[in-house]
Amino acid sequence: MATGWAGDDAVQQQIDATVEDAVKRARAQLASGPGREQCEECDALIPPARRAAVPGVRLCVACQEQADADAQAQSGINRRGSKDSQLR
Repeated sequence: MATGWAGDDAVQQQIDATVEDAVKRARAQLASGPGREQCEECDALIPPARRAAVPGVRLCVACQEQADADAQAQSGINRRGSKDSQLR
């Protein structure tokens, strides 16, 4: 297959680089340190099991779900991958 200057594994290298960047961004957003006992948003008590499972936890489950949904809506990443949507 004629690829011009690109190597045979250029597509895989691009995919790997994209995944690596996404992992780095996700790791940078992870909280660390001691977790809070009460939610920053609604002041609800955060269960000890959640504090043990999630280091540096700041939000209760309900508020975390809302924050995740808000972040997903604002991400702006085109996950559909159709050529038509990429041309816009």
